[in-house]
Parts: sequence; structure tokens; C-alpha cells
Amino acid sequence: MEGEGKSAQVLDGIRVLDCSIAMAGPFAAQRLGDLGADVIKIEPVGGEWHRGVAAGNATGNRINASFLSLNRNKRSIAVDLKSAAGRDIVYRLVDSADVFLQNYRPGVAERLGMDCATLSARNPRLVYVSISGYGEDGPYRLRPGQDLLLQAMSGGMMSTGRAEDRPTPAGQYLVDAVTAYNAFEGALAALFHRERTGKGQRVDVNMLDAIVSLQMQELSVFTVGHKPQRRSTQPHGHVYIRAPYGVFRTRDGIWIVLSLSSLKTLSEILGVPEFLAMDEATAGHEQRDRVFELTEEAILRHDAAPLLEAFDRLGVWAGRVYGYQDLVDDPQVRHNGSFVEYEHPTEGHVKTPGFPIRFASTPSRVNRGAPLEGQHTREILAEAGFDAEAVSRLLAEKTVSEVPV
Repeated sequence: MEGEGKSAQVLDGIRVLDCSIAMAGPFAAQRLGDLGADVIKIEPVGGEWHRGVAAGNATGNRINASFLSLNRNKRSIAVDLKSAAGRDIVYRLVDSADVFLQNYRPGVAERLGMDCATLSARNPRLVYVSISGYGEDGPYRLRPGQDLLLQAMSGGMMSTGRAEDRPTPAGQYLVDAVTAYNAFEGALAALFHRERTGKGQRVDVNMLDAIVSLQMQELSVFTVGHKPQRRSTQPHGHVYIRAPYGVFRTRDGIWIVLSLSSLKTLSEILGVPEFLAMDEATAGHEQRDRVFELTEEAILRHDAAPLLEAFDRLGVWAGRVYGYQDLVDDPQVRHNGSFVEYEHPTEGHVKTPGFPIRFASTPSRVNRGAPLEGQHTREILAEAGFDAEAVSRLLAEKTVSEVPV
């Protein structure tokens, strides 16, 4: 992959120093790398935490699936930032960097000498992106910023399911992902500002604000529309959307979803005359449990394929509930090229979600797969001005480390 595809990319010539761990920070940095930025992953000697934590126990050969999915298009240098020599290496890299990204807990960057004030004094054009769980200050600043904890705090888990059911988290690491996108967008906006002014700046992103802003519509219904967030007896898809809206099982055991449908049309397809006596404008909210019950009972009398065909013919919004294999095999997903595929030197054939934004002139691409810990230590140090003797000394002193392919 390296050296292949010489077409220009949006962020050609931009250097990013990625000092983040886990998901939100590495995902944001990978997005920048997908657009052509030279992303240098600065890992501790011994490797980033996520190298040893495999979601689903998908351990891989030398790189687990989680790390692999969040760290393509990066080079790795392994540095001991607790040593003066290690900090000096990063300072020299900062001198030629455009973006510095970290998700340390509040206070850690200052202790390591990697805070915005210190790095911006060396490079005033630097865009410094800081990701935290709850904000850099405030009463929760030191709480662990973990996805499930933030999902619970967001209020969103109380918007679906039955009133008596336990709240259920999303099937994705939702807060991590949206926080990553906020950091990615913030970095791009700050780079654009720098193009106009020549000045870098600090960009702060936190997981709490990210998941709050993601619920722009729902929370505004609560705060502006003064509609209570009240779960009903039946497992509606969302408390603020009129019934029938949710997941239903067909006679042949297929799960389907039904969304924003006319009761008159549903009566015609499902054979539910009671719908015709209901007020189309109000029943979906005021009689939501009854509407759901009638819909659920009727759908259980139909097989999925002909029912979905009838829904499609009459303009009812409906579809099958997919598993991951269904998604991967879907013709639209294949047509879109939603996944990228490439050969990795240690993990073999890799198929993983790609970059979702298309640029007509400067497309994203995979230039390299996720690196081994310190795989590029020697070349990055050479670029920073260290000669071969100095590099050998730093390796011998364990200020840096390398793991060859």
C-alpha cells in the first residue's frame, strides 16, 4: 500500500501527532489520516493500552481487530514521555506538526509537559485538540469517560423500550464514535481558521457535550416543547415518535421495523378496521399502546416477504432488521464501497469500514494499515533530525522502542 496511489488528498502535507488511546481519539486521528495527513501515533514504550484489549476477544495475529480498526493510515513511534529525553523527542516533532491530539485525563498533559501552553509556545501554528470525558474542569472532570457511563448519563436510554423494562444501551460504542467525529470536525475547522489567520488554537471536545448535542431534536422536544420523556407499556421505538414505530415479528419469525405510517394504509394492508375509527392526527400519541398492540397482533398473521412488498408498494416505511452479515452482504453497502479491503503485513486480508465522505478530486484511501508498536520509530526520529548514533543510543536507553514487522 505505501507508495501506491499518487493522487492528491485533502490533507496532504498536514502532520498530526496522535497521543490518544482507546477509541475516540484514535478514531478521530484515523479520519485525518484517511484524508492524507501524516499521522504519527506516539505510544508509550510497551504499546498503547488498546493493543492489549480486544473487543469480542478478536485478538488477531500481532494486532487485535479493535486496534486495527482505529489506527490505519498511521506511523508509530514508541516513546517514554516520563523521561526528559522522551519529551524532547516529542517537542522536536511538535516543531513541524500541524495538529496535536490527546485524550489524557485532565491534569495529565500538564504533568507530562504535553499541555497546550507548552506546545503552542514552541509552535504557535499548532492546532491542539483535547478530548475529555466530561470537560477539562467542573465537578466531573476526573470521572472515567467510558462509553456506557456516558450513554447512561445522556438520558437517551430512557427513550426506548417498555416502562417496566431495564434501559438498554445502543449496540454501538455510540458516545465514543460521535466524540471522535466532533474532534475530527474541530481539527478541520481550526486548520481552516489557521489558513486565514496563520494562528493555531486549542480545540476542546468532551464526550458529555457530544452525546447531548447528538440529541438536538429529542432534548429540544423536552426543553422547548415541554413534552415529558415517558415510556409506555409497549416497547415503542422512541418516546417522541407516534405509534406504530418500532420492531415487530412476522409469522415466519423475521424481525421487521415499521416507521411513521398512515393508519388508513396500515388498515388496508394488515386488515385492522379499528384503525379507521381512530383520529389519524392524534391516535399515534394518545392511544400509542393500543395502536402498537393492534399492529403487533396483525403483523404476526403475515409472512415477512409479501408484507414488506405490500408496504413498499403503498409507500409504508418498513424494512428488515439486519444482523452484521446481512449488512456486509447488502447490495447497497457493496455498491457504496462502505468497507475498504487491503492486505496487512501481519494480519493478512483486512475488511473494515471505510471513510464515509466522498471527495470528487481528493478521495480518501488506505495508505497503510495499523502499525506495530514503534514500527516507524527509526524513520520518524531520522525525520526529526536524530542521526543513527543518537537513535541507537535512545533505543539502548529504552527512551524509545521499536517492533519490526
